[in-house]
Amino acid sequence: MAILWGRRWTREELLARVGRLEQVAGIRLVEGGDGAERGVRMLRCATGAGFDFEILVDRGFDIAGAWIGGRPLAWCSPVGLVGPWYCEPGGIGWFRGFPGGLVSTCGLDHTLLGGPDDATVFNYPHRVTETYGLHGRYTGLPARLAGYGAAWDGDDCVLWAEGEVLQAALFGEQLLLRRRVEADLGGVSLRITDSVTNIGPTPCPHMMLYHCNVGFPVVDAGAELVYPAGPGTCVSAASSPGYRHLTGPSAAFVEECYEHDMRAGPDGLVGAAVVNRALGLGVFQRYERSALPWHITWRQLGTRAYVVAMEPSTNRDAGRFDARERGELIHLAPGEERRCRLEIGALTGPDAIDAFARAANTLAAEVQAPA
Repeated sequence: MAILWGRRWTREELLARVGRLEQVAGIRLVEGGDGAERGVRMLRCATGAGFDFEILVDRGFDIAGAWIGGRPLAWCSPVGLVGPWYCEPGGIGWFRGFPGGLVSTCGLDHTLLGGPDDATVFNYPHRVTETYGLHGRYTGLPARLAGYGAAWDGDDCVLWAEGEVLQAALFGEQLLLRRRVEADLGGVSLRITDSVTNIGPTPCPHMMLYHCNVGFPVVDAGAELVYPAGPGTCVSAASSPGYRHLTGPSAAFVEECYEHDMRAGPDGLVGAAVVNRALGLGVFQRYERSALPWHITWRQLGTRAYVVAMEPSTNRDAGRFDARERGELIHLAPGEERRCRLEIGALTGPDAIDAFARAANTLAAEVQAPA
């Protein structure tokens, strides 16, 4: 049953009061009309509870802007929205097409820093190596839109959208991602369910990372990271004492990255958040630790590049070559499927923030307790 404006509504009660559900909530296909975003299809979603977000159909079915009560939750890159026809996958060219947004998916066969690596698994004599760029090719690929709408189940209603993204090469990776995005009528979060299938004839490396980019006003001086984990491990050249507490922007800031050993709750889910208690607002994520055992935090508190990213990942921050050396590089067999689930949304008000923090701190205490 949907909760809107402090009241529970049955389907009959709500639909009796509106000409169409879109008067209250809905999902609509639109298209960018100018500049680098011209022609990019987007799904605009509104849950009716002030939680609005955009699905970039032509950029990996990722989540771009997101708002709660008109206040932005996601960071927007200076690049803005760029169509999939412009892509520089080599080196760190990924940054020229990185829109930011609430969820940018990295993969499907490579994440993190790149370089040349063995490709003999594909059995083609003229392609014994492949050169990988930062975070792979996925985010520059358009999706095939399978459908979208609102589905009622009794008095419950879910806004949904589905798409497929193919990353493929002859004598190379042939990976198909099927994504379903859902949000409840009256809800303040969205759920992503992904399945990645190797549709090729040979085994294929698989890496995946969800780059969840939280921005101002949640990210601001006095905001903090709320994690069910002990102290993180710095994996960057720069670091800050007390890094879980955020400062205002500084032009001289150099990016920092930290790995965290996150503790899952009894349901197998990890919950992490960036919260701004002064504002009474936060962004949380929940995901399955079994599918995404590693978590990386990107702190970039510069000017314009003022963002904190929470990044559940299949692999450590050291990336592909470290994973291969450790025997942790995943290979999907022909026909093999791998699933990931991620929920991300808003924490509104001190009660919601405090409840989330209590749960995370309880789990963190278990991590740090002596055996």
